[in-house]
Amino acid sequence: MESYLLDWANLLLRWVHVITAIAWIGSSFYFVFLDSSLVPPADDRLRAEGVTGELWAVHGGGFYHPVKYAVAPPQLPPHLHWFFWEAYSTWMSGFALFTVSYLWNAGTYLVDKSLMNWSPAAAVVAALGFLVVFWLLYDAACRIFGQRKNGDAIVGALVLVLVCVAAWLACHWFAGRAAFLLTGAMMATSMSANVFFWIIPGQKKVVQAIKAGEPPDPVHGWRGKQRSVHNTYFTLPVLFAMLSNHYGFLYTHRLNWLVLIVMMFAGAAIRQFFVMRHGWKLGRNRHPAGYALVGVAVIAATIVWMTPNESEAAKIPVAAANYAAVQKVLAQRCYLCHSGPQAMKNVHLDSPEGVQQHAQAVYQQAVVAKTMPLNNATQITDAERALIGQWFQAGASTQ
Repeated sequence: MESYLLDWANLLLRWVHVITAIAWIGSSFYFVFLDSSLVPPADDRLRAEGVTGELWAVHGGGFYHPVKYAVAPPQLPPHLHWFFWEAYSTWMSGFALFTVSYLWNAGTYLVDKSLMNWSPAAAVVAALGFLVVFWLLYDAACRIFGQRKNGDAIVGALVLVLVCVAAWLACHWFAGRAAFLLTGAMMATSMSANVFFWIIPGQKKVVQAIKAGEPPDPVHGWRGKQRSVHNTYFTLPVLFAMLSNHYGFLYTHRLNWLVLIVMMFAGAAIRQFFVMRHGWKLGRNRHPAGYALVGVAVIAATIVWMTPNESEAAKIPVAAANYAAVQKVLAQRCYLCHSGPQAMKNVHLDSPEGVQQHAQAVYQQAVVAKTMPLNNATQITDAERALIGQWFQAGASTQ
């Protein structure tokens, strides 16, 4: 019953998390585009009101004319829309999903005893520590160096170092699948914390100043813009880390930490291309194609680097690929979780009928994706995976 309820919780939370993430990322991408595409207003009246940029756009059969005030409008409108629940809902649903998927059964999903033989409770504390410590160090870097000359470059370099160290530690402390997701969750937590601790409080102070008839402090807008820009560069690396847990060949690689780092770097470079592309169209900067080319080149190089060595795989001795041989592998590597009345996900591999029914899933998960056994807890070998693959490709007979 617990497994059944956890599956429902996982499904519903994942559904909510994806929806809220789309809303948050969509609005974030839109405002980055908007801010990069604004031009000085042509109307003298708008300039007199303090408008510093405008944009004309067409969408859904109508024309839109958003304008931006550098610090504040002459007076507040009766209805002011705030963009924060998208961020908060994304983090809350994501943390709840992380709890259900990893923390609830930390001994299975977080702990890889070949890396760190610690208790589930210790693994949970360490995982939560990643979320908190990265935010504190990142926030400290922004506070200390963010307002200095070349501060953005300094903060960017420090964040790169922090992410690299965190990815290395995560992949050496936790099971690979959890390590990738935890690195993404760590950065996503800082994105939400930027909204909660800096962007929204700063905007509220500006609104309070306007209501009190006082000139707003422009530093709040500057700080909010800085953290918002950081968030947009975090987005593609975070999405890669979140999606990667579906691809075992990534997080099971012997240098999985390096795979994670270079792919997140590629994502940030590609995001830089899209951010600067809007400015290029207005003649504000040179064409940013170089960033996209760097990102694509890094991805291509990673694909080539990770290409399986088929000549080495061919040397792996494989026994006769019949059901009797496969059954021995299943008994040793899979029965622990997939036999008896408590079989996980109700997948039974301890009978010919069960194996026949789930042959496709066994092949996909154990041979193609290599996501099973989970964290390779039962130490299945490459030769055994190859045996299952040959058996399946020969027809998956259980006779």
